[in-house]
Amino acid sequence: MMMIHFPWLFPLLCLLPLGSTVMLVVRSRGSVPRPPSQTLQPEGRVLHRSKRDWMWRQFFLSEEYMGNNYQYVGKLRSDKDRGDGTTRYVLSGEGAGTIFRIDEKSGDLHATQRLDREEKASYTLQAQAFNKNTGLPLEPATEFIVKIHDINDNEPKFTKDVYTASVPEMSDVGTFVIEVNATDADDASYGNSARLVYSILQGQPYFSVEPETGIVRIALSNMDREVRKDYQVVIQAKDMAGQMGGLSGTTMVNVTLTDVNDSPPRFAYSSYHLSTYESAEIGFTVGRIKANDGDEGQNAEMKYRIVEGDGKDSLDIITDEVTQEGIIVVRKQLDYESRRVYTIKVEVTNTHTDPNFLHLGPFSDTATVKVTAKDVDEPPVFSRPQFVIEVNEDTPKGSIIGTVTAWDPDAMDYPVQFAIDQHTDPERLFHIDSKNGSITTLKSLDREVSKWHNISVLASEINNPRQRSRVPVLIKVLDVNDNAPEFAMSYDTFVCENVKAGQIIQTISAIDTDEPLIGHKFVFSLSTSNPNFTIFDNEDNTAKILTRRSGFNRQEVSAYYLPVVISDNDYPIQSSTSTLTIRVCSCDSTGSMRSCSVDALLLSAGLSTGALVAILLCIVILLMIVVLFSALRRQRRKEPLIISKEDVRDNVVSYNDEGGGEEDTQAFDIGTLRHPEVMDSNKLRRDIIPEMLFPYHRPSPMNECSDVRDFISSRLQENDTDPSAPPYDSLATYAYEGNGSVAESLSSLESSVMEGDHEYDYLSTWGPQFKKLADMYIGKDTYFLH
Repeated sequence: MMMIHFPWLFPLLCLLPLGSTVMLVVRSRGSVPRPPSQTLQPEGRVLHRSKRDWMWRQFFLSEEYMGNNYQYVGKLRSDKDRGDGTTRYVLSGEGAGTIFRIDEKSGDLHATQRLDREEKASYTLQAQAFNKNTGLPLEPATEFIVKIHDINDNEPKFTKDVYTASVPEMSDVGTFVIEVNATDADDASYGNSARLVYSILQGQPYFSVEPETGIVRIALSNMDREVRKDYQVVIQAKDMAGQMGGLSGTTMVNVTLTDVNDSPPRFAYSSYHLSTYESAEIGFTVGRIKANDGDEGQNAEMKYRIVEGDGKDSLDIITDEVTQEGIIVVRKQLDYESRRVYTIKVEVTNTHTDPNFLHLGPFSDTATVKVTAKDVDEPPVFSRPQFVIEVNEDTPKGSIIGTVTAWDPDAMDYPVQFAIDQHTDPERLFHIDSKNGSITTLKSLDREVSKWHNISVLASEINNPRQRSRVPVLIKVLDVNDNAPEFAMSYDTFVCENVKAGQIIQTISAIDTDEPLIGHKFVFSLSTSNPNFTIFDNEDNTAKILTRRSGFNRQEVSAYYLPVVISDNDYPIQSSTSTLTIRVCSCDSTGSMRSCSVDALLLSAGLSTGALVAILLCIVILLMIVVLFSALRRQRRKEPLIISKEDVRDNVVSYNDEGGGEEDTQAFDIGTLRHPEVMDSNKLRRDIIPEMLFPYHRPSPMNECSDVRDFISSRLQENDTDPSAPPYDSLATYAYEGNGSVAESLSSLESSVMEGDHEYDYLSTWGPQFKKLADMYIGKDTYFLH
């Protein structure tokens, strides 16, 4: 049996607080001699109880040991140990050999390190006794636990270093603010090391804290945010149930009072004085006033209005929702001459009120605002915003038709001069007297030309012409019966040859540019009695044209002209005579027109002789243009002989190729050179004028060269008679060897007349191409070309 001694137990018990409970755990391990007892069984067998050993299985060790030596834990001893030094004790498990060490001979157990219960609260170890000589265990291993005994070495710690809370102002006592929490790392199951108590160190008398829960509450009533908004409360948590010697920790709670609408708006002054010029436009800002409200946000929103005052019609106030100011603006034009000071009474109220705090009101205030109007030099003022003048159209020029009036509104009341804006009277029909404003006509007015005349009259101060104002003057021209009625349209009237007497052939009406007050009333009649036609007045401003006989013949008379007299009923009576053209036409049995006289048709259409002549002249001009265009197109179809960018009068056509002799049958017909009698050399060119009267005459070549001369003459004649040849002077060179040829020119046209016979032996050296030519000019019977 393993025996354990704990000399530390009794001193430790003395250190425990009064009322503490110590629990010892003992587990059986081995045998302990017990008195034997026997139990009889039904069969008569005797059972013997085995021996059991009991041992204590737990050790307690103080944490944070401060001694210089190793801390003694206890002594392990086996009942198999005879004390002869042959027993060896071995320790294994958590911390064995490092934290815990056992003496192999004596079994003393020590802790070699300073232990902290908050890091590890217990260690499980195994101890066993061995025989040094044999190395065999003396008994099975014994397991035990070393528990670290807690001491109050940790102070309480709050979950936050700084707490933030808010509570409405004016809250009742006991209103919840916030709950703070602290923890202690010590063992809560042993003593009071982890038993915490909360208290307030700073923040009284405004706040309190519950000792057990850490709940912070309002401790003072009527806490006003407008007086003080922010509070700092220091809370302490102390272990050992708050007893002396306990450890403590603190935290800070920042408490903010939130706003409620408990402060009514108030003006700083009972009266405000502002000023502006009387010329300020409508909507102009005169000034700003503001009431003070200790609340904030929605609770500080205000609204301004004018409740009374002699200036409430001329001034207005608008609430600036951003700055919560009242903006005084001009509502109606101010007048310095009629009133110098405008007074209004302004009221300000909160837009949002809290029924819980209405007893702190009233939540409104009033102030007087006086606005002084400053004098400015104003332009003249007309007596009316516009003038309307009526005048008869037959009013003689120079007559006064109306008068406009204006004055200077300033206190000095300077004289006013008038003028007409000439841009509104471009025809110069009216004139105004610059002093009294009377308007006269400069020309006669015609209502039928213009019924209204709109002019602008300017009024300015004599001492300051820049101060100017204008007014529209509307002049209405009244109607006078000065225009005679006339046909309402141009009528195309015809009468059938087979018409009967009394038949209606046309209904006519009239118009009058005049506008009588009682309306138009026209009377129709014939200027003279007519044997063929008559007129019937319908008395509704229309009339019927009827035939007086039957049997018209367009062969005899193709058209009739009927003068119709039209009169009105206004004063003075105006009348006019309009001629109605009636054509005689051939009609069918139903009275529908089939054909009429051409002359009558033209006359009815209103075509005069001059118009017909103009139409014929246009047709002739169009025909001439067509003929000229056709001729030009025909002229363009023929291609010119020479197309060059240079002057066509100085063109030289060169043939820079040499004939191949008799073998060349493509360039020309050699037979023509052999038979010159077919050529006619008497024809001359008609497009070339000799440059001199007696030109230089080159002696003709020998008779042997007549075939060449005849060839050239024939080619010249062909060019003269060719219709496609250009009708201008042109020089054509023939029989020219061409530039760059080693043989130079073979032509005799430019040979001198004084030269002798030429030698042609060199032709034989030119090669086979010129063999034919050499045979012609070398020999006795050959011809020589000079």
